[in-house]
Amino acid sequence: MMASIGEFDPLNTRVPATKIEVTVSCRSLLDVDTFSKSDPGMTEVIDNTRNPDFVRKFVLDFFFEEKQNLRFDDFLGQTFCTLGEIIGSTGGRLERTLSNSSQGKDRPFPSMRKKCGVIILTAEELSNCRDIATMQLCANKLDKKDFFGKSDPFLVFYRSNEDGTFTICHKTEVIKNTLNPVWQPFTIPVRALCNGDYDRTVKVDVYDWDRDGSHDFIGEFTTSYRELSRGQNQFNVYEVLNPKKKGKKKKYINSGTVSTPTSPISASHSSVLVFMLFFYFCNPSQPTSLHYMSPYQMNAYAMALKAVGEIIQDYDSDKLFPAYGFGAKLPPDGKISHAFPLSGDNDNPNCVGIEGVLEAYFQSLRTVQLYGPTNFAPVINKVANCAAEITDGSQYFVLLMITDGVISDMVQTKEAVVNAASLPLSIIIVGVGPAEFDAMEELDGDEVRVSSRGRLAERDIVQFVPFRDYIDRSGNQVLSMARLAKDVLAEIPDQLLSFMKGRGIEPRPALSSSPLPGLHQHI
Repeated sequence: MMASIGEFDPLNTRVPATKIEVTVSCRSLLDVDTFSKSDPGMTEVIDNTRNPDFVRKFVLDFFFEEKQNLRFDDFLGQTFCTLGEIIGSTGGRLERTLSNSSQGKDRPFPSMRKKCGVIILTAEELSNCRDIATMQLCANKLDKKDFFGKSDPFLVFYRSNEDGTFTICHKTEVIKNTLNPVWQPFTIPVRALCNGDYDRTVKVDVYDWDRDGSHDFIGEFTTSYRELSRGQNQFNVYEVLNPKKKGKKKKYINSGTVSTPTSPISASHSSVLVFMLFFYFCNPSQPTSLHYMSPYQMNAYAMALKAVGEIIQDYDSDKLFPAYGFGAKLPPDGKISHAFPLSGDNDNPNCVGIEGVLEAYFQSLRTVQLYGPTNFAPVINKVANCAAEITDGSQYFVLLMITDGVISDMVQTKEAVVNAASLPLSIIIVGVGPAEFDAMEELDGDEVRVSSRGRLAERDIVQFVPFRDYIDRSGNQVLSMARLAKDVLAEIPDQLLSFMKGRGIEPRPALSSSPLPGLHQHI
């Protein structure tokens, strides 16, 4: 199995936000070998199995503000995703279908598109732990599994995940024809074993090796790195238990024991993003309008939305985005609104995915009529009211406002920003068109913190950028969008962390089975 990422640009490198470890497993791979099962490769090769769990990991630099495209493929099939999609999936676990879309003769089915199995991608942020553990294990009186011999035992180590599942992290060598194996000492990074959490559950499975890949399960036990690293002169002895045997046999005691004759030697929370979107409306029927729907290219509003939305949507678990317009008269009676749902449904403003938001936006352009002024305060207060209901760190709101108008209610908007600064909320404002946006800079507190009536904002939560500063001179829309997204999203991780730290909200324990808190996005 091979992973490919976007090209490296040495002129625009930056320090990554963090390092992410991606683990790969596959299920129900196509059986294309004549006399055996499939042999997926490039991680390591695992012989004779359609359900491989690869030990070798991919460690990737993670940039929140960038769309990091990944491709996973092998001889059987391929799939595409972004690193953000894996991280943003519940429990950091993404399942995708492998498809054989290649027309090349090196594929097993070159003439047709065929489902080739399922790939399971699991992502976890790596801790800064640099400890290395060296350990040796031995077993005693393991169950006999082979008809003409004893057993050929080996161990498989798994670390526990936040959702209660386990990720493979190490395999020992196979010791042939013995019930009392002594495995060779091995060295493993502590962060691979438990990601630096010494009390995190480590599960160890004991198997009897079979040549055809259908290894026989002998039993299992659980421990932790802290237990494994207990005093130098103290034995750790673990009973190897087979749950099926334990349930069937009343006199069942165990399937053997595993012990650590020497102590290991050491050297050297997530939040759900809620993304909410607001568009300022002007007359879309004129070619000079920034909302003008050209059949040949996206308008500035659509480009800004797609640039930011396609990255941040990976961190929204349900992909449902509340999307609103402001500054318009609504049919049928021309009622003025500064916050109307693009979906047309006041009870359900959600759109499915960024494509759903774009579709609702284009539909609204055909029905609403421009009406000023450009009031920001009602929009910010509306989203702030939502954020105020959930301040325990389980959700964090991101408001994206796209406007081509000069702000009309600066005093009220400053007060709204100061009030919202204590809430789990970040505000992104993208100015499109040629308007003078100097007043908007006052809201971006990078230099001077926003204040109102003598009160300073508790933290900087606003990022304002004029889209024209990011437009590629050659007309390359993709490059323009990438530049915009990189700048407007770069501050979101630090803003989220500043809220959590200010409230004393700690990351969830490693074994919590609750869903990852998420980013809520409003457009």
